[in-house]
Amino acid sequence: MIWFLEGPSSQRDVVLNARAALHPEITVYASHSQRRPEITSVADVALVEPRDSAERVQWVLDEASMRGIKVVHACKTLEAFEAQRDWFHSAGIDLVTGVTNAKRLEIESKTIFTEQCQAAGLPVVPGIEVRTADELQEAYGALRSESDSRICIKPVTGIYGAGFWVFDETADTFRSLAYPDSRRVRFEVYRDLYAQSDRIEPQLLMPHFPGDEVSVDIVMHKGQAMSWVGRRKLGLYQEFEIDGPAVELAIAAAEYFQLDGIVSAQTKDNAEGVPHLLEINLRYSGGIAYTSLSGINLAGVFCCSRLNLPLPANEWKPGVRVKPVTSAIPS
Repeated sequence: MIWFLEGPSSQRDVVLNARAALHPEITVYASHSQRRPEITSVADVALVEPRDSAERVQWVLDEASMRGIKVVHACKTLEAFEAQRDWFHSAGIDLVTGVTNAKRLEIESKTIFTEQCQAAGLPVVPGIEVRTADELQEAYGALRSESDSRICIKPVTGIYGAGFWVFDETADTFRSLAYPDSRRVRFEVYRDLYAQSDRIEPQLLMPHFPGDEVSVDIVMHKGQAMSWVGRRKLGLYQEFEIDGPAVELAIAAAEYFQLDGIVSAQTKDNAEGVPHLLEINLRYSGGIAYTSLSGINLAGVFCCSRLNLPLPANEWKPGVRVKPVTSAIPS
């Protein structure tokens, strides 16, 4: 039996693909801290998690022990789960948090991730962490003098691209508000708003490489890559790939950091088309839902490998291009 705790919006698809790969006698559990039947109802058993982090860990351990669950996959409050890893091990439960060593949780900071990639010789988009408007101004000037690329900024921690902006001195100030999805803003507007914030959070300033972005979903088992699918983002569409420089770089980074579970890595090509790492997430991506259309069931590979079962019969389908659409699900 395997249990997927609350995760990104793609939790539903991960559970569906896990269920499709496993024998009907193997129970798949899913849980969420909110009432989300559109997610949890696709599992064999649905549970509601406590919202308090400390309470959640104890509750998960108690429920998993009582129900005979062998594998627990966590995506949130990873520090709290890692602090109690010995409890899960003693109970015979395989706890999956994305890392094999609790210290590796620090790479959720994009600043630390960037620094460690540079130290390891892994190509990474360089960045400067800033915590004040003055530091932002200084870092912006330094990067402008070093790079021909536009400069972009994002929070040191976070997912889904929240808080990401590209500095564009031709951007109309009002249109930045009217069309925030353009992610374009004048530097001085951003700087002044940052200075006025009551709760300034550290940001990472970096050159905005002009090439393709590739997101690679990877099934890791104790530091070794088992299966993967890359998604090259081309406007409204995404194309799948399982080899090439971007995929190879993502796998190299995941193995260097000895990750564990279903993780995702993002790369960005520079002007010469050379991929550089952007970040690694210690959880499956929001876009992992699309990857089964490539013929590779990553959630199925994860489940079968963890339960010591034969891997699903995956068959790569070259040349597939997908376009995400919104669909309604009754709940």
